[in-house]
Amino acid sequence: MKIYTKTGDRGETALFGGNRIAKNSLRITAIGHVDELNSTLGIVISELNQETSSDLIKLLLRVQSDLLRVGADLATPLSAIKMYQEQVNRIDKDDVVKLEKEIDIWDKSLPKLTQFILPGGTEAASHTHQARSVCRRAERKIVELSLQEEVNSDLLKFVNRLSDWLFVLGRFINQSENIGDTFAVEKN
Repeated sequence: MKIYTKTGDRGETALFGGNRIAKNSLRITAIGHVDELNSTLGIVISELNQETSSDLIKLLLRVQSDLLRVGADLATPLSAIKMYQEQVNRIDKDDVVKLEKEIDIWDKSLPKLTQFILPGGTEAASHTHQARSVCRRAERKIVELSLQEEVNSDLLKFVNRLSDWLFVLGRFINQSENIGDTFAVEKN
């Protein structure tokens, strides 16, 4: 099987189930932002020490796999025929709960925030903050889509919670490297 199919040469792509839509549609744009987020997490993983950060890497790999499920969820509208619905492993409330539990664990070890912090620190933490920004962009596009078509409500919760997860993870990565938060400078 070749990597190129030529079926998208006219600016359309197929959803799961065969319906074709424009590549610049809200649904495909949202999928593209999720794909960019997944790629950014790949950068984070490449910047972590494979030995000392193996637990974090496993979590990030799980989230990358979850993001593929987000893409499949988005590529299979809730209006698709039942046969296709049953083949999609949609994001569900258990996925959201996993993120919340991990946020709570990391947050317990971090100093309480009393003011805004600036994204930065190690390369891995900086890219984690960048991933958070991409996640928020994906979320905005998914919300926009949800105003026009029904979208899995657990998927919306998952993407919202994932941006929080990435924020706390960025802080946690910095703390594990003995780098504190950088606070925003207040105007004099």
